[in-house]
Amino acid sequence: MTGAPASAAGGSGATPAHRGGKLGAAAVNQAGLWNIANILTMVRLLLVPGFVMLLLHDGGYDPVWRSFAWAAFAVAMITDVFDGHLARTYNLVTDFGKIADPIADKAIMGAALICLSSLGDLPWWITGVILFRELGITLMRFWVIRHSVIPASRGGKVKTLAQGIAVGMYVLALTGPLATLRFWVMMAAVVLTVVTGLDYVRQAVVLRRRGLAAERAAAMEAVAMAADVEGATGGQCATDEVHGAAEGVVEPVVEPAAESLGEQLGEPVGERVAGGRGTTEAER
Repeated sequence: MTGAPASAAGGSGATPAHRGGKLGAAAVNQAGLWNIANILTMVRLLLVPGFVMLLLHDGGYDPVWRSFAWAAFAVAMITDVFDGHLARTYNLVTDFGKIADPIADKAIMGAALICLSSLGDLPWWITGVILFRELGITLMRFWVIRHSVIPASRGGKVKTLAQGIAVGMYVLALTGPLATLRFWVMMAAVVLTVVTGLDYVRQAVVLRRRGLAAERAAAMEAVAMAADVEGATGGQCATDEVHGAAEGVVEPVVEPAAESLGEQLGEPVGERVAGGRGTTEAER
């Protein structure tokens, strides 16, 4: 679309030049739940039971069926790369994707590890270490999600790649030097799994502390603002009360004093004041 001439686009060429860029991204973003990133995630979820049936077919030792299982596993790993890239590039991040994507990742990897260990191809302790780390980090993400999101580190991406390669080599019926090589690839994946897991724990603790500190600071600021508002309102009320009290005290004191003075002079003060006013007006 971006390389089409202006005449073919039906205009001057200025607007169509952006159809492959921002307008294309906006069109994809308007798809909502049914966007390409979420569809790839759902495909990966649907591949999990198919992968398990292919791997365990005929007792799990048929090289042909295990090759089919490897193909399904490879497709799942590839969709994991592409759905995240598309979601970030075209702003297709949805609540469904945030929940379904990590579930799909853990489901395909967990199914492969458990099946391989049940077949006796992979030691159970390796499966336990990897699954414990993956489930623990997932729970930790939910633990700090109210404060912040733990970003995927470069080490975590390398770990995922190493796990995918190692598990894929175990899914295939390899023998000889390749079987020895896959063991060392798996050992490297286990080391990366543990190291990156500890790093995620550190990040989670730091992010949670920062989040709690920010919440406490916000709460203290809100209390201080409320106190200022209450103090200003209370000061105005106190001023009104003082004025009212002053008026209430002056009036009862002035009136009896005026009456007493009038009696001493022999005439009411009111009449003397009225006479004074009349004289003044006559003089004018």
